[in-house]
Amino acid sequence: MSRERIDRFEELVAAALDDLPEWIRERMDNVEVFIEERAPRGEPGLLGLYQGVPLANRSWYSAALPDRITIFRDAIERQAGDDPARLRKLVAHVVAHEIAHHFGITDDRLRDIEAY
Repeated sequence: MSRERIDRFEELVAAALDDLPEWIRERMDNVEVFIEERAPRGEPGLLGLYQGVPLANRSWYSAALPDRITIFRDAIERQAGDDPARLRKLVAHVVAHEIAHHFGITDDRLRDIEAY
C-alpha cells in the first residue's frame, strides 16, 4: 500500500469530519476517530465501528476514556472500487453513520429515516 494512498484516505476522513455541520462538531464529546487498515477478523465487510457510551445514554460520565470511532480503510476502498467520487461519498457516509451512533442513534432508526 502506497503512503500516498493512505494519506489520501486520511484526508478524506478529515474532510468528512470538517464537513459535518458545526452544531454536530460542537456537540461531539470525548470521542476520537481512528483509521485502521482492516476490519476485525471475521467481519471483512465492516466499514466502521463505534465503541463507547452514546451521548444520549450519559447520565453520570466522568473521567472516562474517549469513545472510539474506527474507520476501516480496506473495506471502504474495496466497496468504492476505482471511483474517487464514490470513495469520497462512502467515507463521508461511514463517518456520519458512526457519529450518529455517538449521538445515540441506532441502526434501526437510521434505517427508518433512510440514512443507513
